[in-house]
Amino acid sequence: MEYVHYSVMSDEVLQYLTPPEQGEAILVDCTCGEGGHTYRFLSAHPNLSVIGLDRDASILEKARCRMEEFGDRFSPIHTSFDAFFKDSGAELYDLILFDLGISSYHYEESGRGFSFRKGEVLDMRLDTAEPISAMDVVNGYQEERLADLIYKYGEERYSRRIARAIVEERKLTKIKDSAQLAQIIYKAVPPAYRYGFLHPATKTFQAIRIEVNGELDRIEVALEGAIKALKRGGRIAVISFHSLEDRIVKWYFKGLDPEVIRILTKKPLVPSEAEREENPASRSAKLRVIEKL
Repeated sequence: MEYVHYSVMSDEVLQYLTPPEQGEAILVDCTCGEGGHTYRFLSAHPNLSVIGLDRDASILEKARCRMEEFGDRFSPIHTSFDAFFKDSGAELYDLILFDLGISSYHYEESGRGFSFRKGEVLDMRLDTAEPISAMDVVNGYQEERLADLIYKYGEERYSRRIARAIVEERKLTKIKDSAQLAQIIYKAVPPAYRYGFLHPATKTFQAIRIEVNGELDRIEVALEGAIKALKRGGRIAVISFHSLEDRIVKWYFKGLDPEVIRILTKKPLVPSEAEREENPASRSAKLRVIEKL
């Protein structure tokens, strides 16, 4: 089976999330994906078991196949991390990892319209059982609401122009295809904006994906539950990929009681120059780590 995702900052994650030398330990990989981080943890620490969570059943199956050599040391669970910790008990786990990025699998293999470079059905759901898809957002939201979410979640300065263009296009025909949406956005922005560092559809696609999956709303709830579920002396690591995620994590950690939680990364760690060259998608990653006292 082929695996397309590159696990970001895995050396740094393994350095900070080290299980106790004695006895059995448990790590919760809250965004398991294809299992890149999990595989390295299980290979490095024979006394460690991993609970792998993911909202996408298809990618979790890839992780299950990848981890077969470790037997019952790997336990895949199809769920969202906020739901998992909501139902979890206290002081159960030694280590917890959140990698908030979207897996390369979703862009390259899922066929759900995550990429503006492909002509795929506009879906963007991580869990296909969820009721709202990208097609529903693009074709159903009122213009003002659409513009607001593109600005809020995409930090897109041309959000109103883009929303207006989408609404005008859908009067003529339903927008069903990711390449179709990308072309609408491309035509909506000023000519000079079309040839910048980022494709002009990048931020809008990010915003719609965040809206569809409720990504930002889940983070603080999950962190609260994760801290409760963490053993004393245990650690939580969070990798974020854009300022909206990192801001939530940063200020949540800063607001915690310093007698209970110690922040181990006063400034977030970032990928090495070598990693950024090898995997350009890692360039925006930030890693923050805390320890429960």
